[in-house]
Amino acid sequence: MDTSDKHAWASLTWEEIRQKIATGMDAVIFPIGATEQHGPHLATGMDSSLGSKLCQAVSEATGVPSLPILPYGCSLGHSHRWPGTLALQPQTLISIVSDLGDWLYRAGIRKLFLVNSHVTNAAPLRCALELLRARYDDLSIGLLNTGSLTPRVATAFSADAEDWHANAAETSLMLAIDPASTRPALFEQADDPDRTAACVFSHPVNRTSRNGVTGSPSQASREAGEELFAMLRDDLCEIVRRGLAEKPPLDQSFFEHA
Repeated sequence: MDTSDKHAWASLTWEEIRQKIATGMDAVIFPIGATEQHGPHLATGMDSSLGSKLCQAVSEATGVPSLPILPYGCSLGHSHRWPGTLALQPQTLISIVSDLGDWLYRAGIRKLFLVNSHVTNAAPLRCALELLRARYDDLSIGLLNTGSLTPRVATAFSADAEDWHANAAETSLMLAIDPASTRPALFEQADDPDRTAACVFSHPVNRTSRNGVTGSPSQASREAGEELFAMLRDDLCEIVRRGLAEKPPLDQSFFEHA
């Protein structure tokens, strides 16, 4: 087995998974991405590429198995203006994650780290968290959104646009971890400003962007991407390690009454 795959759920046999759980590793990392337009200069798999590579790196560092990336998400706001987006309805994403949560729980998993690399997956994933938490008294679930993982990560992602998408941060990340998915010759002309600052309503991307971008890809660099990826990896590792040691503040089952 390749050393990079030794903690990948899909590379383990059922006996190896059972042994991990039996020896105390009852946690998994579940990356959820998207397939959607990312302007003229980035491939549609940007979110999934980031989620997959980030979770693999964190899995290798912490020993927590990582599930295969879910490469489709709730991308309805990207509309049909630009081809390439393949979106799930929120209810579908909720069902997929809660269904898989059922299987993970029955396998013996008791700590689930949902790592979301697409902004508008957050609401349905929170709903899935609520359903699973209400279903299983002893299942701990954390929802971790890459773009707002920690204050320093959030600052880096929004440096050129508050309502960022396919911007300097995302373009830099792809230059660092998946350069084949970038089109550097188009960076300069891909810049499109954030038009949402004074908006009362949450408008779809076709009404806020001319080309599917919000931000300044022209400011991207491989060096900035390497720095941001390292920040994401280190911060997520620290959160996962804290989660592995965490116990509920009170030991009160919902099966018991006060």
